[in-house]
Amino acid sequence: MANTYHQVYVHAIFGVKYRSATIEKNWQEELFRVIGNLINETGCQSIITNGIFDHTHSLFSLAPKISLSDVMKSIKAKSSKWINENNLLETRFEWQKGYGAFSHSKAQLESVFNYVKNQEEHHRKVSFREEYINFLNRYDIHFDEKYIFQELVDHE
Repeated sequence: MANTYHQVYVHAIFGVKYRSATIEKNWQEELFRVIGNLINETGCQSIITNGIFDHTHSLFSLAPKISLSDVMKSIKAKSSKWINENNLLETRFEWQKGYGAFSHSKAQLESVFNYVKNQEEHHRKVSFREEYINFLNRYDIHFDEKYIFQELVDHE
């Protein structure tokens, strides 16, 4: 797009359906590389993807030609398909509906990069639920706590 200039950095967070601890250590890094490549395929630029057993963080530069919701829909669908087609689990893998997305300035990138990079260490002290609610509060996003996560009891 001629004469289109942008600089939009997004920190996206999304969890495994029912917050199940299904992202196994032995294929975790490969999944994060797949997600980074899927972000790049949308025309965005992946900076880092990392996470732990029940959720993922991705920091990327959003391209002006695609909406954030389209990026998230694509990477969640295609990464789920990758997990399922590679038979990495005995049961069907799904991401939870929805995601969190938070914008950052260029000056914040190093700090956010390090936060994403150090997920395992961070989650020794804070649960995913606590982390996610802290983000929503920090960014002044109004929410109803009963709708933040799909609970297993909702499914039964």
